[in-house]
Amino acid sequence: MRLDWRQSLPDELLADLEPAIPEEFKEGWESARAHFGNQFHFYAPSIKHYETSGFKNSSRPFFVPVSITGDSCRLKCEHCRAKILKTMYEARSPGQLLELGQRIRENGGEGLLISGGSLADGTVPLHGYVDTIAELKRLGFTIAVHTGLVDEELARGLAAAGTDMAMIDIIGDSETIRNVYHLNTGVGDFERSLELLCDSGVKTAPHVVIGLHFGEIKGEREALAMIARHPVTSLVLVVLTSQPGTPMQAVAPPKHEEIGTIFKEARQLFPTVPILLGCARPLGDHKVITDAMAIKAGLNGIAYPAEGIVELARELGLEAVFSEQCCSLIYQ
Repeated sequence: MRLDWRQSLPDELLADLEPAIPEEFKEGWESARAHFGNQFHFYAPSIKHYETSGFKNSSRPFFVPVSITGDSCRLKCEHCRAKILKTMYEARSPGQLLELGQRIRENGGEGLLISGGSLADGTVPLHGYVDTIAELKRLGFTIAVHTGLVDEELARGLAAAGTDMAMIDIIGDSETIRNVYHLNTGVGDFERSLELLCDSGVKTAPHVVIGLHFGEIKGEREALAMIARHPVTSLVLVVLTSQPGTPMQAVAPPKHEEIGTIFKEARQLFPTVPILLGCARPLGDHKVITDAMAIKAGLNGIAYPAEGIVELARELGLEAVFSEQCCSLIYQ
């Protein structure tokens, strides 16, 4: 008998949404229960309005994304072309960032994601913003920073300013770095940046994009292996999402079998590190199945869960915990 929330779904999805753990995910599921208990975390930052039958975020700007470069990015990556930056607030100087933060705080905001487009070397021009981040912390903000590649000075500065979370994409394949990110750097540069952030003492949440190489699995396992060598606070997995108006707009995401395998291997490699399914992933039926797999494979949380996923978690005996923060901040 179908439960109410499943009745609108195609028959071919129903097997994936049964409240049972497939054999290939049982080890990860049991590991997650042993190390983390029965809580499962759902996130919906006020980056956008979100509402399903299981969870709705508030209209106030609780956790807000800000780009310090506006919609400008030198890299023009094949999958993005700066499209993501257009969805963010803009603050192109430290003074503008502080003024924006003050306004957001007055309107009830409690968190900021500070991001921006990259320079040609893969860095985000954050050096001049470290003192402003410290000022924003004094206003009471929780601060997450999407760093790009970093040097030792920036890593130490972010830590000294009280940054709550540093987020960095980790790529495990040199061809992907060149042909997707258009960077003349190597895999080692990404690991070095991760090392500098972790060594500085700032909590760090590396991100891995599943299917980043034009929808293929290429370098994801190497990225996970790199990350496993460092004391990260959380791990965020996302799935390639085709953006209209980019060279990858017609690229299909990886198959669910491939995504599920990465979920499983990540759980095995990081038994005591919280693993999150982040904001970026294809919508529609693809998202429903991806989210269901994330729960069954033993991940710890999902950003913007698909319709019915909160209910599925509860059917599997999990306690749903809701937050409007960035999912990388699960440790809080």
